[in-house]
Amino acid sequence: MMNNSLHKKEHNGSLMAICLAALMFGFEISSVPVSLPIIEKELHGSFKDIQWIMNAYTIACCTVLMAAGTLADKYGRKRIFMYNVMLFSITSLNCGLAQNMSTLIISRFLQGLSGGAMFICTIANLSNQFPEAKERARAFSVWGVMVGVGLGFGPIIGSAIMTELNWRWIFLIHVPISLITIVLGYQYITESKDSNSQKLDIWGILFLALSVFSVTYFIIQSPEAGFKSVKMILVLLSSIACFITFLLVEKKSSYPMFDFSVFKISNFSGAIMGSIGMNFSFWPFIIYLPILFQTGFGYSVIFTGVCLLAYTLPSLVVPPLAEYLTLRFKAKVVIPSGLFLIGTGFLLMRYGCIVENASWRTLLSGMLVAGIGLGFTNTPVTNTATGAVSNDRVGMASGIDTSARLITLAINIAVMGFILINEIFNNIRNALTGHENVAELHRLAERIISGNNTLVNKIGLPASQIKTVLADAFGSVLLFGGVGVWVLALCSFMLFRLKQKSL
Repeated sequence: MMNNSLHKKEHNGSLMAICLAALMFGFEISSVPVSLPIIEKELHGSFKDIQWIMNAYTIACCTVLMAAGTLADKYGRKRIFMYNVMLFSITSLNCGLAQNMSTLIISRFLQGLSGGAMFICTIANLSNQFPEAKERARAFSVWGVMVGVGLGFGPIIGSAIMTELNWRWIFLIHVPISLITIVLGYQYITESKDSNSQKLDIWGILFLALSVFSVTYFIIQSPEAGFKSVKMILVLLSSIACFITFLLVEKKSSYPMFDFSVFKISNFSGAIMGSIGMNFSFWPFIIYLPILFQTGFGYSVIFTGVCLLAYTLPSLVVPPLAEYLTLRFKAKVVIPSGLFLIGTGFLLMRYGCIVENASWRTLLSGMLVAGIGLGFTNTPVTNTATGAVSNDRVGMASGIDTSARLITLAINIAVMGFILINEIFNNIRNALTGHENVAELHRLAERIISGNNTLVNKIGLPASQIKTVLADAFGSVLLFGGVGVWVLALCSFMLFRLKQKSL
């Protein structure tokens, strides 16, 4: 009886530690966007800075993803997990204390490195801590709920923190939670290693990270530096060269980070296209929705957080239904359908954005439909991708799935930002005839996004026209997101229907 009690206490304690880490990871992704307009003003940043605040975290997570799993297997899953929870606490503290944009962006990159490694280690520790199928299913179910709570309630919790305290506590809140996680993890998580762990694919990790960083840098910085400038052309060429080198390294490596032969499996390829599809539009746009609500509609931070619940909460409610439908109609139906719903939601939001007297009400139906679409896609994608390969390739398949999500997210944060700023630039150039100074017009466009309209008003652009300019620009972003994810839904649908192969 005593042994059963201790066993249960150990399992509950370890599950709590792992779930707190998962909660922090999900919260950090969805809570920060509501604070970006305030951070931009307080730290005197630019629109490019707020893009880098998000992308520094995303690119860092992508960089460390595969390495963390290998290091955890080799040196101890508990050890690597504990180290990274500690580092996540320290880097979160640095983010909260940052006094300028450069410090915050660098701190976000370091936070992403530790956060990505911490998250991967939660999966490894869960698998080891709960070896029995029934216990493992329950543990992963609780873990999934906590990740969903962090993602779904992040905007409203972040808004409440900003209203009662300030934006810095969105980062500082992780310090006490990390300390609790460390105490629980030290006491209850059992150490484990894999004596057959593979070697670290350093060159593959390096060249993939450089490629993603370079293409993201090209998209964000080119509007100011010029697409035809020597510097930007070299950046783009270096991104292409790094990606080609990455493919060659993976092909020749004895221990590749990505084994591309798995893409011959149609279920795997269709599922990965689903990963790309839902991160093509849904998650990148959560960075820009707070700007639309706060700058475009003039809503408060807390009301913006409430509005964003319509966007994120459906993804918590729908997954059980999605799993039931996947069992009945197969992933080849559910995943493309989920992507189609995301695209439909975006086109509904576009209509709600460009109508007269646009407000949260006109966007509500689109946000709900997009959130439902994500709920239909998210869990079936991971389950299908990992279920399509043999047991010894599950970790690698999960790594490809997560990498596809993060890479698509990083690139499309940049692309959506480029479309937004370019559309505002074109609209104000048409409205302000006679102002042909391109650099000044770009600065005006950034000031409109940040809500700093003093200079804009001085040169004759009324507030009503500023709102129209913003609405038109966001309409273009939503059109891009909606049509793009529809195309990817079709690609996923077609890939699922290729002749099935197994490896």
